[in-house]
Amino acid sequence: MLRTSLLLPCAAAAAALAPDAAAQSRYLFSIDWQSPTVGMPDPSGVAITEGDILRPTTAAALPSLAVPALPTITLAHTGALGLAPGCAGHPGGTPCIVEVDALSHGIDRRFQGAVQITRGQIAFSVDEFAPSMGLGPLPSVDTEAPASDSSADGYLNAGPIAPAPVPPGIGGHVAFADGDAAPSASGALYPGVGLIEPNLAAPGPFDSGDNLDALDVFEPIAGAAVTTYYSLDSGFPDPFEGVLNSGSAAAHGFVGGDVLMLGAAGLPMVYAPAFALGLDLAGADTDDLDALILCENGAPGFQPSGSLYDWTSGATDMLVFSVRRGSAVIGAPDSLSGIPIEEGDLLIPPVAGGVSPFPAILVPAEALGLATVRAGIAPVGADLNAADSLAGPVLDCDGDGIEDALAILGGLVADANGDGVPDACGGGGAPPPGAVGIASCFCDATVAPCGNASPTTGCINSVGTGALLSGFGPQIGGASITAPDLLALTTSGMPGPTFALMFYGAATIPPVTFGNGLLCVGGPLYRLPPILAVPAGGTITYTGVVAGSTINGAAGSIVPGSTWSFQTWYREFGGGPCGAGSNTSNALTVTFL
Repeated sequence: MLRTSLLLPCAAAAAALAPDAAAQSRYLFSIDWQSPTVGMPDPSGVAITEGDILRPTTAAALPSLAVPALPTITLAHTGALGLAPGCAGHPGGTPCIVEVDALSHGIDRRFQGAVQITRGQIAFSVDEFAPSMGLGPLPSVDTEAPASDSSADGYLNAGPIAPAPVPPGIGGHVAFADGDAAPSASGALYPGVGLIEPNLAAPGPFDSGDNLDALDVFEPIAGAAVTTYYSLDSGFPDPFEGVLNSGSAAAHGFVGGDVLMLGAAGLPMVYAPAFALGLDLAGADTDDLDALILCENGAPGFQPSGSLYDWTSGATDMLVFSVRRGSAVIGAPDSLSGIPIEEGDLLIPPVAGGVSPFPAILVPAEALGLATVRAGIAPVGADLNAADSLAGPVLDCDGDGIEDALAILGGLVADANGDGVPDACGGGGAPPPGAVGIASCFCDATVAPCGNASPTTGCINSVGTGALLSGFGPQIGGASITAPDLLALTTSGMPGPTFALMFYGAATIPPVTFGNGLLCVGGPLYRLPPILAVPAGGTITYTGVVAGSTINGAAGSIVPGSTWSFQTWYREFGGGPCGAGSNTSNALTVTFL
């Protein structure tokens, strides 16, 4: 079962209300305008936008190990948030004016100066470009980023963090919520929320997977009138994507550093202005608030904190935030210690009498295990684009008070089969699948047929992505010849709907132009029947390779000790970037054990 934490309300007006024993936590989130889920219908048939607040389509509205359907809209961008109509149905990669990129309900857990931030208290997400310190336990940003699974996932701090201004040192993090609940790049299996993965770290407006862009684990309080607080998107250029941000804030008369709420007239209004947070000192809309943790004290309006932890008295509001990559405030000295601000930091408004007029760093990115420029780890710091402060674990099936993912990875509970569920909760059965095979034949600039290079996938296709072929099987490192399902071959990033076929050979060869892509599999080529229909999401999985099978006669048999290289070919209706009408994935070489 799920044990949900009871969130203590921050607002004084709600403090006396008893939590509803039947209340159930909800994992609420948004996605950005580049995500392919934008424009797709939720289970009720309503088209999802980047302004809607979503939840997993599960009975508990929480991540689930069962692969879920597309998320459900729980707060519509029009009525619930008062944003402009007219964006429903536009496809991902085509910006509209409703993007929501920060979210809170004002009852998040307070950070207190005399108490360490406990492990698993801070939930957060990153984008597909985020580098990790490489120190967190599996699965972490570091383990999932190689296949770009990381941007749809939720992470937790893996250990306690000393509160500011004490230097916290370098910490770690661990994933606790997956995008699609399928095996991740690390081979780990953990609960999913119904998003599309992977999301390849490549520039341009079209993303191959989803980016979770706001997060709030929210538990309703009986009888309490709860307000939704949110922030919209700036309009300055994203230095990695090479395109402008959506500009949803300016389209509604605000800036990307403002925290908003729904006003009495049914339209958004400013709750906390950017200048009160130490933002936009370089000019209007030059900073973008990208994550939001809020503990509202119940008094009308925003009472900004003037010193660390003065919010514990209830006299001020605890408002914690991050800023987006490309914000002007990045690199400026924070007002508490004078160290450079980075996009992975959790910030608070400027402290009174501080060393600068800029925000103060409450939790440095390094304490969460995220790479920074100031630590000499990365040329650009990891972008922390959603955050929440949790009152307790989201998924705690055995009731020990510890998030299941943290308890398993810390060796505090047994998970003998590695299925992501503590054995005490009834986990068991066959081990979950792990990553299999060695990928090659990526489409770098030296071999791309018409400049459609992609260094991490096959060549760029008509929807601006390359196709990525990945293998999963019951035995990490190779496909087990004794397993009933020997190998699952997943190809993502294709245009859809279309059709595809998979083929294999005993050798790899130097890349040869093949349609809009490359041919890298050599020797006699064998086809894996049948021809496969590729859905609108552009992802297919083939599971027809079975132990000891003879697919194309004796010469093509899958037998113990054999090594085969696989590729996927797919049709590009309309010609594609080079006009050839077809394209290919990268190659994957698998040894059968």
